[in-house]
Amino acid sequence: MKNLIVASTSTIHGGSYLDYLTKEVSQLFNECKEIIFIPYARPGGMSHDAYTAIAAKFFNKLNIKVTGLHSFTNPAKAITEAKGVFTGGGNTFLLVQMLYKNEVIQPLREAILNGVPYLGTSAGSNICGPSMQNTNDMPIVYPPSFKTMGVIPYNINAHYLDPDPTSKHMGETRETRIKEYHTQNTVPVLGLREGSWLRVTNDKIELKGAHTARLFEQGKPPVEIAAGML
Repeated sequence: MKNLIVASTSTIHGGSYLDYLTKEVSQLFNECKEIIFIPYARPGGMSHDAYTAIAAKFFNKLNIKVTGLHSFTNPAKAITEAKGVFTGGGNTFLLVQMLYKNEVIQPLREAILNGVPYLGTSAGSNICGPSMQNTNDMPIVYPPSFKTMGVIPYNINAHYLDPDPTSKHMGETRETRIKEYHTQNTVPVLGLREGSWLRVTNDKIELKGAHTARLFEQGKPPVEIAAGML
């Protein structure tokens, strides 16, 4: 049994933290009085405490207490006992390194497969696929493995951007980089645009939000996926 929200971002343009997902998040954690927040990705290098405070401010509106995983002396045990988990965005390399360092990645995977509700945004979504290899982040640290939880069958490319025909930028597009990935790897990649998310219930995966997603598979043309079942 799985019960997840896998979102491209925590904040859409013009909005505040998680506000566009308030209804969905409230439903996801409707039986939780307290959840654990994993702040390891540390966007902009902020402290674990500062990042946890941002999450706690949002969840306070839902009458849900948030405790940062960094505050536990035994993080793996804390995850096994968690009633709900939220992993925020930031740097995926750092997030994955810390998950391995604290021996959390396998307990987190098992908790999700056992039905513990899970919210991931950006980096927290990247770790839901079989590997983190389609992150957009800089490799500021070297995790022991790129392998992640594999609780969904796609790697996620969060914040997916379409080519801008008016831009003078001559660098690679996201599509080009994902095609490069598929010269060496077979795992499908789902490009999630801002404001879109996956709602995962057991083996059912539903694309939600205002935008289509772009599915890349090795040896096949990319396909636009409309909101609904994947």
